[in-house]
Amino acid sequence: MTTVWHAFLIAIQFLTIFPVPLKRAPTEREWGVSVMFYPLVGALLGAMFWGLAIALAGVPALLSGALIVALWGLATGALHIDGLADCADAWVGGYGDRERSLRIMKDPASGPVAVATIVVVLLLKFASVTVVIGHDAMWVFLVAPILARTSATGLLASTPYVRTEGIATPMMASLPRRVLVILALTIAVLMGLFVDIGAVLAAVSSLLAVRFLAMRRLHGITGDVAGALVEISEMTILLSVALAKT
Repeated sequence: MTTVWHAFLIAIQFLTIFPVPLKRAPTEREWGVSVMFYPLVGALLGAMFWGLAIALAGVPALLSGALIVALWGLATGALHIDGLADCADAWVGGYGDRERSLRIMKDPASGPVAVATIVVVLLLKFASVTVVIGHDAMWVFLVAPILARTSATGLLASTPYVRTEGIATPMMASLPRRVLVILALTIAVLMGLFVDIGAVLAAVSSLLAVRFLAMRRLHGITGDVAGALVEISEMTILLSVALAKT
C-alpha cells in the first residue's frame, strides 16, 4: 500500500465514522501527509450532505434542515463539536491563563459554557441550512465542508503546536507545511473565482480570528482548536450564504 493512498485512508478514518480498515499502523510521515487530504474528505462529506438535500426535495425545509444537520454531526462522529466544546470551556474557565486553559481542554467533561456554545452553533447552522434550502442554494452543502477543512489545513500548517503528546502529535511532527499552505491558498483562490467569494471570506475570517485568539491565549494550537475552527468555519460559511440570499 503506497504512502499517499494510506495517508488518504488515514484522513477518512480520522475525520469520519466511515469504517476504513488500515492494514498496518500509520507512520509519522503518513499522519503528516494525511492532512493534505482533509479538503478531499470535506468534499466526500459535502457530497453526502448535498445528495441528502436533493433526495429530500419537496420535504418541508425545517425537517430536511434538521436531517441534514443531524447527518453533518453523525458523519464526523461529532469530532469537531467535541473540539469546540473543549475550547469554549477553556476560554471561559481558563481566566486568561495558558496552562489552566490547556488543562481544561484535556478534561473530557463539558461545562455549561460548552453546552451553550454547541447549542448556539448548531442553531445557527440549522437556521442557515433551512434558508439555503428555501433559496435553492444547496451547493453550499458541498462547499462548506471543503472550505472548513481547508481552513483547518491552513491553521495546522501555519501555527505552532503546543502539546508534546496527544492524538495530533505524530501528525504535527511531520507536516508538509509548505505544500499545505500552497494547497490551502489554491483551493481558496479557485473557490473565490469560480464558486462564491463570500463563502471564502467567511472561511478566511474564521481562520484568522481563531488563529489570533489561539496564539494570544495558548501561543499555538491544539487538536481541539483545529476542530473548533472546522465547526466555526462551517457555521460562518452557511450563515454568510444564508444572509446573502435573504
